[in-house]
Amino acid sequence: MRSPAQNGGRRLTRRGLLGGAAGLAGAAAGGSVKADSLLDVPPRGPGAPLSATSERSRYVHLARTPESTPGMRPVDPSVAINSKAPIDKLVGSITPTDLHYERSHSGVPDIDPAQHRLLVHGMVKQQLVFSMDDLRAMPTLSRVAFLECTGNGWENWKTASPDVTVQNTHGLISTNEWTGVPLSYVIDLIGVDPRSTWMLAEGGDGSAVARSIPLTDEIIAEGILAYGQNGEPLRPAHGFPLRLFLPGFEGNLNIKWLRRLKFGDRPFMTRWETARYTQLQADGHARQFQLRQDVNSVITSPSGMMQIRPGYNRITGLAWSGHGRIDRVEISTDGAKSWREAQLAGPKLPKAQTRFQADWVWDGKPTKIVSRSTDDKKQVQPDRAAFIARTGTNALFHYNAQQTWAIDQDGKVRNVLQ
Repeated sequence: MRSPAQNGGRRLTRRGLLGGAAGLAGAAAGGSVKADSLLDVPPRGPGAPLSATSERSRYVHLARTPESTPGMRPVDPSVAINSKAPIDKLVGSITPTDLHYERSHSGVPDIDPAQHRLLVHGMVKQQLVFSMDDLRAMPTLSRVAFLECTGNGWENWKTASPDVTVQNTHGLISTNEWTGVPLSYVIDLIGVDPRSTWMLAEGGDGSAVARSIPLTDEIIAEGILAYGQNGEPLRPAHGFPLRLFLPGFEGNLNIKWLRRLKFGDRPFMTRWETARYTQLQADGHARQFQLRQDVNSVITSPSGMMQIRPGYNRITGLAWSGHGRIDRVEISTDGAKSWREAQLAGPKLPKAQTRFQADWVWDGKPTKIVSRSTDDKKQVQPDRAAFIARTGTNALFHYNAQQTWAIDQDGKVRNVLQ
């Protein structure tokens, strides 16, 4: 049977998996695995009693990384502006709720759901105020989708610090199951004026974050007034008791602690879309309302600050697109000189992260590894040179260039620009 290297690194198949298993068995016979029978493992015995909540194993260490500015090392949470998910240590595509990335502008408010209200007004037939009980009595839907901060990847806009992990570079994205009331149901209930083309969404935090949102068919059809996250009520850091969720659109539009929706016939031009969350382009013009998250991917293992050895290595990572479903992910293990298709682990859901994987036999020579994704709308993730040529280096948000990891002769994996 040919090795993965002889096979040109084709994607995983049943035959390939069996071949890989045989190789691992051979490695074990060669002494790389110490225990050769169940006699060498600890004996069985009584375990801990049942509890009200299930905790992680004491052998599993997972935590977010608080940061204050792009490229900064972890800081005291009291001065942090975000907290990044440990995507290098996660498996599958769903992010545990307590590890979902966090971005707040003035801390997390403590809101009593019994006192919380949602005002819906503006260009509507009837202005209404809803309690949380009112909203929970309405029809619901659930959807698995990613949420991504516009600043995800901002470490690599101008320079690339070699000593960062993929949690530092790409930890401002998470995928959850979101549950709540369809935005379309509330729009029909209040009778939005057909001339209304924009919606203002305002949060109940101290910064009064408010964004203008275009009333496109897509946003009306897919928007959710969410009160559930991964089968439980929202966590306070993620908007409890109510948030707006717009699959595929930038994180700042997904207003947390939602307390007001106002409908109108033009953008409301809040400071969050004039002084903030605009993009300074290469020609000096500022771009407003760049709302959708573009096609993206990143190899999470091997990735920054990891160490590998020559021989078989399994490459894995995550891909996503605000345009739709990921159809293809390619990887290069020679610095983008050649590409081969990775296996998509599934499920391949629209506007949700998809895990990819591939076999790789490293020959021990210095190289670079990189991934690029393509979605079902034929959007292709750009390399850094093409991205910067189009956007320049004045901007800060919506960075989706291919992520390159360099591997030296000692197997150290480091962040590089290209």
